[in-house]
Amino acid sequence: MSTPKKTTLDNSPPISPFHKGEQAVQNRLGVRDKMERFGSRVIRDHMPEQHRDFYQQLPFIFAGHGDKNGWPWASILFNNPGFITTSNNKTLHINASPIAGDPLRNSLEEKTQLGLLGIELTSRRRNRMAAHITETSGNQITLNVDQAFGNCPQYIQDRELIKLPPSSLTTPKVTKLTSFDQHAQDLIKKSDTFFVASYANSGNDAISDGADVSHRGGRPGFIRVDNKDTLTIPDYLGNFHFNTLGNFVENPKAGLLFIDFETGNVFTVTGTVEIIWDDIKSDSPDAEFFEGAERLWKFHIDHGYWIQNGLPLRWKLNEFSPNTLLTGTWNEAEKSRQAETQKNQWLPYTVSNVISESSVIKSFHLLPQGHQKPTFIPGQFLTVKSEINGSEQIRTYTISSAPADNMLRISIKREISFNKDTAAEEVPDGIFSNFAHNNIKQGDTILAKAPSGAFTFDASVQRPAVLLAAGIGITPMISMARHTLVEALRTRYIRPLTIITSARDKHQRAFFDELNEISDKSGEQIRSFWALSQTDKTDIAGKDFHQQGRISAELLQAVLPLDDYDFYLCGPSGFMQSMYDMLRGLGVSDARIAAEEFGPASLTRDHDEATVTFTPRPSAKEAIIEFADSNVEQAWSEGDGSLLEFAEAHGFTPEFGCRSGQCGACKTTLISGEVSYQTEHSSVVNDGEVLLCCAVPAESEGEDVARLTLRL
Repeated sequence: MSTPKKTTLDNSPPISPFHKGEQAVQNRLGVRDKMERFGSRVIRDHMPEQHRDFYQQLPFIFAGHGDKNGWPWASILFNNPGFITTSNNKTLHINASPIAGDPLRNSLEEKTQLGLLGIELTSRRRNRMAAHITETSGNQITLNVDQAFGNCPQYIQDRELIKLPPSSLTTPKVTKLTSFDQHAQDLIKKSDTFFVASYANSGNDAISDGADVSHRGGRPGFIRVDNKDTLTIPDYLGNFHFNTLGNFVENPKAGLLFIDFETGNVFTVTGTVEIIWDDIKSDSPDAEFFEGAERLWKFHIDHGYWIQNGLPLRWKLNEFSPNTLLTGTWNEAEKSRQAETQKNQWLPYTVSNVISESSVIKSFHLLPQGHQKPTFIPGQFLTVKSEINGSEQIRTYTISSAPADNMLRISIKREISFNKDTAAEEVPDGIFSNFAHNNIKQGDTILAKAPSGAFTFDASVQRPAVLLAAGIGITPMISMARHTLVEALRTRYIRPLTIITSARDKHQRAFFDELNEISDKSGEQIRSFWALSQTDKTDIAGKDFHQQGRISAELLQAVLPLDDYDFYLCGPSGFMQSMYDMLRGLGVSDARIAAEEFGPASLTRDHDEATVTFTPRPSAKEAIIEFADSNVEQAWSEGDGSLLEFAEAHGFTPEFGCRSGQCGACKTTLISGEVSYQTEHSSVVNDGEVLLCCAVPAESEGEDVARLTLRL
């Protein structure tokens, strides 16, 4: 921390409220200018009145300092509420002594710099301060405020304080440690909260010198004990001040304080740190799968103190912070990394719930059986498999849950066609959809492969987005909306969304109430509009629907302020084509329109001049295809279709789903030879793999007949 100063008399620019270490981190992460403007307004050299009132009601406060040997320490000071007082907005008085074994006991002298953190766990409110001691007398510590600012409530668990009667307390026992013994490791592994002290000291009494103490929270298991000397800790998205990391840049040392909230045991430890900025994967292969981790830092112990029965305080956990619940653990990260190796395998899921979303759509909630829930991006789909009437059926269904949800949700529309000879008689047409609606129930097991698909959504983009959907096309849009709301909580930025959905009537409006709830929680930053083909006299315009008939250019112009938007389309092919043509007619660039393509060439695009279009590699006229597992060779000719069609025509039954290169179900090993993809595919294909559904033998230079060998 540093002390903000006013403009000097010689009209030189104001001195930054951030020291050079904090500035370096802000520059590295692209927020320097923003934080300079913000910091100069909110970081003060005095306590605002609300801060003074806040400190005076606290029963404890955390302090950070550097000892005479240059080691930082984090401490807790406590007493009855009112033990902290302020005689003016620059002076703070603390009536308390450090606990037995706390190194702060030896540093309470004039000019010692302290970082202070006042925190109220039940309200998740916290304020920070940098100060220096001006006087000590008995238990009384008087400090002059150098810097004060408020902090956001992220990652603070709601805990209720319980003070024990003095008669129930035993004498604290202090043990010095130079490595993490079993007691320390057990406490660290179960901790959801710790406090970290750091400081920057130029040795020149610079205004940027100062100590800091900060709160860190996560789910139990978010701190990894690498060995008896080292911890690895994720750094989550915060307020961009980077007081702690900035101090680490200047002085790579830290003091950590762990409190056992149930027993009153305390572990305070000091050591060196290193920040893992970019290549976190090479340092920790699991790190890229750690939910919420922006970067890592490592702590190497020098020495510390285990203080048994150190506190006469206990805390009862009421609930975790909503932000904490959006983060991961090292155990989950390891399982997610392992799940990557299983992404092409069929894995079992338990149907935990079945919910009717409309008269024609049901949602199926899926929980993984013995494996980690896979990660995905909103808009992607799940490939599922079931045996129906003795035949294996594979389908792809877009995920309608958000990545942060604790389950996967797929929403399936019952597909029914009308018998052309008897218009009144409905004939089931969708084998899987009708099976799901009629037969799949809570407790059942279905098989699925990992999510995939290129129709994806990024909630961090600054440009507003418009989601246009019809019928079951709403499923990726509800996932995108849910994710945008979650990311608003995590990042404090919400991407403006407008969702416009077309349905036959109010009975076929899926997720109507859910979208309204999302809109309310977002403060109308996520808006939802409905176009119904059929309405009745009980439907209220502006509430139950916003337009009668189809989505039109007039509706878009009425509900969308003049701006530059990204558009996302999903629904039947005819709907997507008409929406695409309408948007192009309104002057929307082709590059601004993303669409979920249900099969080859389902959307005819009018490409912008600068758009790079897909050009297939020349295909062979003739080829010999060897099916290695079966020791069979067959002659392929240009009119024989895709490799999937060719295999089926010769009695093979390879797995398949979408038949359009999206789901990856037909992926198999390409032992030798080369292929040409006739349509653009979204499924990831590695070297030595081929998607049978959209590939044919490629032309081989210098050979009249190409050769392929497939594992089939």
